[in-house]
Amino acid sequence: MDNLATSLQAEYPKDKLHVLVTKSNSNNFTYDGIELGGERTANEVEEEIKKLEKDDIKVTKISIVGYSLGGLVARYVVGLLYSKGYFDRIQPMNFTTFATPHLGVRSPLLGPHNYLWNVLGARTLSTSGRQLFTVDSFRDTGRPLLTVLADPNSIFIRGLAKFKHRTLYSNIVNDRSVVYYTSCITHKDPFVDLDAVDLQPLPGYDGVLLRPDEPVRPKIRASLGFWARVRATSWSTLTAVPFYLLLAVLIPVGSMLFLINSGIQTIRSAQRVRLHESGGAAFGIERYRTNLLLEEVQNLEERVYEHVNSEQGQDYLPTPPSEDDERFSKAEHTGSQFKGQEKFPTLALTSDQFYMIDGLDSVGFTKYPVHISKVRHTHAAIVVRTNRWGFDEGKIVVGHWVKHFEV
Repeated sequence: MDNLATSLQAEYPKDKLHVLVTKSNSNNFTYDGIELGGERTANEVEEEIKKLEKDDIKVTKISIVGYSLGGLVARYVVGLLYSKGYFDRIQPMNFTTFATPHLGVRSPLLGPHNYLWNVLGARTLSTSGRQLFTVDSFRDTGRPLLTVLADPNSIFIRGLAKFKHRTLYSNIVNDRSVVYYTSCITHKDPFVDLDAVDLQPLPGYDGVLLRPDEPVRPKIRASLGFWARVRATSWSTLTAVPFYLLLAVLIPVGSMLFLINSGIQTIRSAQRVRLHESGGAAFGIERYRTNLLLEEVQNLEERVYEHVNSEQGQDYLPTPPSEDDERFSKAEHTGSQFKGQEKFPTLALTSDQFYMIDGLDSVGFTKYPVHISKVRHTHAAIVVRTNRWGFDEGKIVVGHWVKHFEV
């Protein structure tokens, strides 16, 4: 976030823009969950506003930016500030997320590696992991936190709707932390095979940013014969063999180290959460324990939650959808559509994830797909987390955001 802050400060004078980079969720504190992280951050924001006003600096507008998991924390903060009436006297301007897992991190694809990811993930990231895999039960709602964050009757969506601009930036490839469909809030992924599509760049950004209304078009190609397909598949497999042999060596070692560290951090996180809930926080948490839903919703239809120990793999919904899957097709919202998207299959997301798409699209986001090609892992590059070679494409993304940031 430091690069985002310095980029804004370089563009706008101090008497027009004050930048706060929150610190209360740094490092391993991200294990503690979105709720606790949101309360910590909201407290930081409130204290900063009080400090500025004490120095006779009047705060008239507010913008909120989140990167990765921080984007979910930011959405929680929006709800808390809205519920406390801040948006009645301070105008919400820009809400932006970069590579944020808005729909969680469950994989919709088939395969044993995805099964292992879905099974192990929620058990290795403490509270945050359960929330990201939507296997938690948030307070007295009986629902995962991410679905509550997307509920149209919640303080979170009502607060989000107050912002003048809602924008997100989403990596289309090589983001192994937050894949495209979840960061772009969509049930389509047209970028699975880049050889099968023509990218539609946003003019003036060197092909790094794609057009929000039509980011991609399918290529019209003559179908290959049987033996041509066999040769292409065989060559692709052979060229990938060294990579998979390397993974066979690295994954067992890396997984063991990851699980050991995750176990340690989970224990430490649980201790921090207990201390926070028992009143040991540096601020009174009761002032943030507000009603989440603004309206009493009666006769909610039954939701089926897919737990992490489910053995059913996910891929794409049948085309056309079966009668049982017809309810999923209702996620074809205007907000999540782009021109020509009907040519791409619908991902077999969970019912919770389709619900989240519906709720978030109801407020409307401008969604910028990002094509970073110089590095193999784009999650850090999109915000230029460090100054290293290959991250210069991320500077184009940040430059676009700064240019369209309204003060």
